Amino acid sequence: MSKPNYSGTFHMVDQVNMDSYLAALDINFALRKIVCLLKPSKEISHDMATGAMKIRTLTTFKNFNMDFTIGEEFTEDLRPVDGRTCQTTVSWEGDNLVCVQRGEKDGRGWTHWLEGDKLHLEMRVQGIVAKQVFKKAD
Repeated sequence: MSKPNYSGTFHMVDQVNMDSYLAALDINFALRKIVCLLKPSKEISHDMATGAMKIRTLTTFKNFNMDFTIGEEFTEDLRPVDGRTCQTTVSWEGDNLVCVQRGEKDGRGWTHWLEGDKLHLEMRVQGIVAKQVFKKAD
């Protein structure tokens, strides 16, 4: 059975527990407050044939780009986010994209899944879970 195509532009419509998640990443108070006010968009391009994926997280404050091939480990530069790098692998678990980020923080990673026109994102670190929901642009 083929995997879902995550390509598209999505705009955030809901966010839960982001401040606690950012605190677990040692993000300072002022920056956490700014990030929690942002309404990011995601632009995703997904090559179904090769597994190559590009995720662009866009905000009025700062943008973040993540380019990878599903199933291949790579060094992810998270210095713009929290000053760290980590070894990252994004794999399929059913129709979900599951990311494991090995580095200084235990249990770090995220899961993306699609439900209708919604893109869900669950972010984890050290037992703290934050969630965001994005709606696909028309």
